[in-house]
Amino acid sequence: MKKILIVSTVSRQFYLFEQGNIEVLKSLGYEVHAAANFSDENERLNALDIIKQPFDIQRSPFSLNNIKAYKQLKRIMKAENFDVVHCHSPMGAVLTRLAAKSVGLSPVIYTAHGFHFYKGAPFINWLLYYPIERFLAGYTDVLITINKEDYEVAQKFKAKKVMYVPGIGVDTNKFGEIAIDRDKKRVELGLSNDTIVLLSIGEMIKRKNYETALKAIANVKCQNFVYLICGRGELENDLKELVKSLGIEKKVRFLGFRNDIPEICKASDIFLFPSYQEGLPVSVMEAMSAGLPIICSAIRGNTDLIEDADGGFLLNPNDIAGFTHSIQRVINDTNLRKTMGLKNLEKVKTYDKGLVKDRMRELYSLLSKHKKF
Repeated sequence: MKKILIVSTVSRQFYLFEQGNIEVLKSLGYEVHAAANFSDENERLNALDIIKQPFDIQRSPFSLNNIKAYKQLKRIMKAENFDVVHCHSPMGAVLTRLAAKSVGLSPVIYTAHGFHFYKGAPFINWLLYYPIERFLAGYTDVLITINKEDYEVAQKFKAKKVMYVPGIGVDTNKFGEIAIDRDKKRVELGLSNDTIVLLSIGEMIKRKNYETALKAIANVKCQNFVYLICGRGELENDLKELVKSLGIEKKVRFLGFRNDIPEICKASDIFLFPSYQEGLPVSVMEAMSAGLPIICSAIRGNTDLIEDADGGFLLNPNDIAGFTHSIQRVINDTNLRKTMGLKNLEKVKTYDKGLVKDRMRELYSLLSKHKKF
C-alpha cells in the first residue's frame, strides 16, 4: 500500500485542510499518516481515518522547540517508507521540506494557505518570510497556492510545479439543500422576522479586525438591525468592552462557537468581513453559498471572491466611514441585497469542494504513477 505523510502544526489545521482529501487518498489506495502537535485534538479529528504521528512543532518561528520537532520529523520519515509528503502551515512547510531534503524523501507538496508576505504586509514580513519561501521552493515538487496574488508571486519561485487550487472549497450543496424555517431560526436566536441581521464569522483575533466592524456599526442610523458574531478568541473580552464603550450592547450579540453556521447564515441578511489578512476565506464562501451580500476588506483572497459593487462592497480594512456607508446602503435597499446575493450564489459554484477534490485527485493520481517530476 502507498503511504502519504501530511504535516501541519495543530490538528485543527489538519482537519480543515485535509478532511476532503483523505477520501480522495483512500480511494487511490493511500495509507494516510498525519504529523502535528495534536495539542488541540478533538472528536472531529479522531473520526478521521488516519495514523497519527505526533511531534512537538510550534507555530512561532522563534521557538527552540522546533529544533527538536525537526529531528522528530526526520525520525518519522525514516521509520516509514512514505511515497509522498504534503505539508501545510508556515512552520510545517519549513520543517517538512528541510527534513524531506535531508532524508531524501520526495515528492514534496506544499499548500500555502496565504503567504505571510502580501500587498500591504509589514516590511518585516517580506524581510523574514519571502526569502525563506523563495529558497525552500527549490525543495518543493508541487507548490499549491489558493489565491491569484500568491499564484503570481509563486511563479517567480523555483518549485518544479506551481498550481492554483481554490482553497479547500465550500460545500455549496450543503448550503443550497439545507431546509430551515427562517422565522423559527430567528425565534431561536431571539430575533424578530423584520430585523436586519448582519453576521460575521471568525476567530476573535487582531487579524480579523472586528474593531472596524463594531465602530462602523455604532455609526449606522437604522434602528432595526442586529450584528451577530460567531466565534471565540483571545480578544473576546476586549471586543465586549469596546461594544460597551460604543453604547451598542443592544445591537451586538456574541454567539460563541457554533455548529449551526449554515442555518445562521440562512437566517441572516448581510455578511461583514473586515479582515486584514486572508488566504481564501472559507467564511466568505459560506456566506456566498447562503446567498448573502458581502461587505468586506479589499485584501488578497477577498478580491478573488467579491467584485466591488457586484456581489458586495470592497473597502480599506480601516475605512470605518466606508463600512458604515456600505452597511447603511445595503440595509436600506432590499433589491440590492437580493441582487448581490444571487450573484454570489452563482459565483461561489466555481469554488465548490467537489471541484477542489477533482483537482487534488488529478494531482495525487499523477504522483501515484510518477514519483518524480
